[in-house]
Amino acid sequence: MKDQTRRIELLTQIGRELSSAANLDGVLQSILSAATELTSSESASILGLDEESNTLRFLALSPSYKNTLQSVIVPLDKSIAGVVFSQKKTAAVNNVAASPFHYKTADHISGFQTRSLLVAPILFRNESLGVIEVVNKNDDADYTGEDVTILETLASQVAIAVQNTRLQKLLEKTQNDASRLDKMKSDFVAITSHELRTPLGLIIGHSTFMREMVTEEEYTEQLDAIIKSAMRLKEIIENMSSMDNFQNGVSVVRQRSISVRRLLLDTIVSYRQDAEARRVKIDLDLADSDLLIEGDSEKIGIAINNLIKNAVAFANEGGHVFVVSEKVPGYVKVSVIDDGIGIPIKDLPHVFERFYQVESHLTRKHGGMGLGLSVAKMMVEMHGGRIWVESVEGKGSMFTMLLPLDPSQAQAAQRVFR
Repeated sequence: MKDQTRRIELLTQIGRELSSAANLDGVLQSILSAATELTSSESASILGLDEESNTLRFLALSPSYKNTLQSVIVPLDKSIAGVVFSQKKTAAVNNVAASPFHYKTADHISGFQTRSLLVAPILFRNESLGVIEVVNKNDDADYTGEDVTILETLASQVAIAVQNTRLQKLLEKTQNDASRLDKMKSDFVAITSHELRTPLGLIIGHSTFMREMVTEEEYTEQLDAIIKSAMRLKEIIENMSSMDNFQNGVSVVRQRSISVRRLLLDTIVSYRQDAEARRVKIDLDLADSDLLIEGDSEKIGIAINNLIKNAVAFANEGGHVFVVSEKVPGYVKVSVIDDGIGIPIKDLPHVFERFYQVESHLTRKHGGMGLGLSVAKMMVEMHGGRIWVESVEGKGSMFTMLLPLDPSQAQAAQRVFR
């Protein structure tokens, strides 16, 4: 009864260490101590697979043999541990001297004499990760079925510890890779927006000048096409620049009283021509004539511009875009609705991510770099607001912004939305 109580205590202790310890070596040493004590053995060790050499190496050893055996390589085909690893079956060898698989090199290096050996495979989802072994049962006794049960139980705990470490390393690598890719995206945005700004300014300046000087219709149409394309590229660069400034923390909200109503009207006017070219009708519904908030008109304007541009682009030809705005307690609510292609359910959680495209680059019919919505989200959130989307594929989408009326309301909103 006393032995059983002690066994439960040790296994419980190891279980606690598995759930809280970040140090694999510490957990493995605790398991070795428990294995030695519970099986009444002289020492214990844990070996893991070295994938490069396809051999076993010691992961953990009893302290007295750590220096001598740490670098020893144990072959899979010429050792008891290797046989247990390969066959995934526990083996008890009570007379090691009579076994043809005993690997004597470890004994020669350490000066230790192995008389009896109990080895259990460390398995995770039937994958062999290594082995745990106890050596020399006290009083030259034989290892029993109870010893086998104890060692296999400890082997399962080793498997959990090793797998947790493997998963942690994989997670760290994934996070590092993600950070590296994110930095590459940020560097690309910063460098591209900076390098393109000057030549694009020259293109717009010279083409605009030539447009004023040239009167022949044949050339004015071509110059108009150049100017329109350049302005589209300018908008992309401005989105990239806004994103870079936001990420680097240099974007500042300049608070002043602004008219959301005026921003909506100006933006709709700027997109009338594009909408008419696609026979898309834009309707504006202002439930309140007084739509004033404290904020940065340029940044709110960017958000509104990107939402309306997106709606016009994705509405069906001959379709409708509805812009609805109203005051709700503490906020101005702006919704941009289209009856276009809609967004698949699987894409809804990602539409505000940078560079995300609902359409494949091989099949897409609409322009843009996937920055407009992410920039709109940044601009709204800088004001302590919130933006979201509701959509039904094939029927249309509704993007909604909730903008606090003033900075104090924005601070309260940030606590709520967080």
